Amino acid sequence: MTSLLTVEDWVNSQAVFADFLGIKKFVAIIGGSLGGMQVLQWSISFPDRLENAIIIASTARLTAQNIAFNEIARRAIITDKSFHGGDYYSENTFPNIGLSIARMLAHITYLSQDGMTEKFGRNLQEKKDYSFSYEIDFQIESYLRYQGEKFSHKFDANSYLLITRVLDYFDPAGEADGDLVKALKVVKAKFLLVSFTSDWRFSPSHSKELVSALLENNVQVSYSEIKSEYGHDSFLLEDPEYHELIRVFFSNML
Repeated sequence: MTSLLTVEDWVNSQAVFADFLGIKKFVAIIGGSLGGMQVLQWSISFPDRLENAIIIASTARLTAQNIAFNEIARRAIITDKSFHGGDYYSENTFPNIGLSIARMLAHITYLSQDGMTEKFGRNLQEKKDYSFSYEIDFQIESYLRYQGEKFSHKFDANSYLLITRVLDYFDPAGEADGDLVKALKVVKAKFLLVSFTSDWRFSPSHSKELVSALLENNVQVSYSEIKSEYGHDSFLLEDPEYHELIRVFFSNML
């Protein structure tokens, strides 16, 4: 299947919708992970329509490792016998197994080793000894299967494929000879970037690279690296320091 959409396409469509609503400029746009990529694209595509950009646990481009995770997830879905080349609805079926495996893999990347150790360790699931079979023995196995099965009944497989490709293709520097500093020359917004110490999907180094490129363009940037043991999912959780940081940044806009 071929992806026909990019982050830039999404942002362009959002701008059209904003026009329809009569919104000429945004005081702020905030987003985490893939949402943060859209915020960055807004600052590039429509520099005169954005005053403040808040990017959380995100990146200016995926690493080879991240692309690799996405490819494994896609293969799990596409090779499911119920996928039918993406035309599964006409076959009255759904690639639940492939989508479930894709979600299990992705979910691991949203967590951290310390967080998983604290929550699950090597604890067994409702038993005192190993079963010496391929059934569930460990709590982490049960948790991942539950997350995968739940997700596979709530999300569309083709949409999952599309989103992973949108992530893969995002690379503003790619249109500027691979130079992120050059790609951000048009930016006018003030920035707040937030990363989390245990996030290895989009590690703090990703945010620092973006901060450095923005500073090279004399853009006003604030950056905070928050200590957390919850991995990439940290940006979705209630953390007093994290929320206070956002609150203060917003209050300074007024």
